[in-house]
Amino acid sequence: MCGMMPIPELPKGLAFDSAVLDFSASAAQLIIYSYSMNMNKSTISEEYRKLQQELHQNPNYGIASLTFAPLVADVIRKHDIKSLSDYGAGKKNLLKGLAKEGVKIFAYSPYDPAFPEYGTPKPADLVCCIDVLEHIEPSLVDNVIEDLASITTNLGFFTIHMGPAGKFLQDGRNAHLIQKPSSWWLAKLVNHFDIIHLQTHQLMGNGFWIVVKPINKAP
Repeated sequence: MCGMMPIPELPKGLAFDSAVLDFSASAAQLIIYSYSMNMNKSTISEEYRKLQQELHQNPNYGIASLTFAPLVADVIRKHDIKSLSDYGAGKKNLLKGLAKEGVKIFAYSPYDPAFPEYGTPKPADLVCCIDVLEHIEPSLVDNVIEDLASITTNLGFFTIHMGPAGKFLQDGRNAHLIQKPSSWWLAKLVNHFDIIHLQTHQLMGNGFWIVVKPINKAP
């Protein structure tokens, strides 16, 4: 199913094990089915959406994508990615970071409930979710992971911070609503994804990033 490729030189603190993954027509049909089934599940409350909109007024909020853009760029080049879905895109810093890396995406689809003008999540060859999951309301995190699985047609690149954030919501809560170890997250993610690679890091705090592929489940 997958064969290892040479590990490229990456910025300090980052590493990547590449894999060649197959994607069949039947899997494409499954993605469409899963996406349509998941559209009715709530992924954010209206109250929290407004709190996120307020937090995004801070220009220093949502900048992690700039740090991880070189690694995403490598994934894009290695797998000839044509479409990218940026889940929790914020101010689209990932797109800006990729431009600095000289990477052009044929189809870039941002999604963020704090920016309703982006529209709904779109399926793509590569789904990126960078330092987003720890911000999700705990009661809705399973729905969000299902949402990610429903739009991931080939690869997913997710980063998760495991400790407290340096920023706070207007209601006084730490911006990282979920502060859990990688084992807690993996128990949830493996229900929907095969883990291709996991790497811990100390970039902007204690966290980890993973490369995943969706588990093909019959409807």
